Amino acid sequence: MTRRPGRPPHPALRSLTRALPVTPATVLLLLFLAGPIAYCVSIAFTDLQLTGQAEDSFVGLENFRTAFGDEAFRNAVWLTLVFTVVSALLGQNTLGLALAALMRRASKPVRTLVGGIVVTAWVLPEVVAGFLLYAFFRREGTLNAVLDWLGLPTQNWLYTLPILAVSFANVWRGTAFSMLVYSAALDEIPKEITEAAEVDGAGGRRRLWHITLPMIRRSIGTNLMLITLQTLSVFGLIWVMTRGGPGGRSQTLPLFMYEEAFQKSMIGYGTAVALLLLVVGSLFSVVYLRLLRTEV
Repeated sequence: MTRRPGRPPHPALRSLTRALPVTPATVLLLLFLAGPIAYCVSIAFTDLQLTGQAEDSFVGLENFRTAFGDEAFRNAVWLTLVFTVVSALLGQNTLGLALAALMRRASKPVRTLVGGIVVTAWVLPEVVAGFLLYAFFRREGTLNAVLDWLGLPTQNWLYTLPILAVSFANVWRGTAFSMLVYSAALDEIPKEITEAAEVDGAGGRRRLWHITLPMIRRSIGTNLMLITLQTLSVFGLIWVMTRGGPGGRSQTLPLFMYEEAFQKSMIGYGTAVALLLLVVGSLFSVVYLRLLRTEV
């Protein structure tokens, strides 16, 4: 006598069973991520203030109109783009790839020394790194002492070139992440392909452009997305070094948002600026994700 096979479970029951393992994570994301974002979105459309106001009122798009008409806001947007391009896209990304490629050919003691120095800068707290770079760039700092010893002209870098100084500081602190990402990606390239290209007479530049970069394209896109989002939110490093000065010449959007919300007590306006920063980060993410889907 043969047993009849049982009826398959209902599709709704199967979906519920598959969803159960991720339910706790989903609840936590909704509680600690989606919830605060939704609350901030609601505040961005009000005139909420820290002091001098008993109740807030709905003002619609007034905060956003004020932001786009504010010269200080436009300056902060421009400096944020400069800071992101110089310190993330050009600095951390390029230097991280170069270090990863060079360390593959270096001896083990050199790899250990260089890797230890770069990673140490990365794991330092942001405030500590800011004080170190402030001591490096200030008028009586290490950089001017070295330049003076070499007989070269010195200047107050935090006053004359503040946005470039904080960009260099962010490169110094964040390059380790890109180096680790690219080191792992380069290790995944089969040696047979590189050796075959060398036998065919391909030089280092041709191998880099036609073999290495296409094969680590997804790692490049992922790294660019992560370091861009991290750079857009940098606050403590710039605050310690320059506080956005002098004259707002290193005031990126996070510092502008902090000044408007907590120093000028305009929480609604500052939250609107934060929401615009979130939109900028989302646009960058969409661009990178589309590039990741595109096949070479």
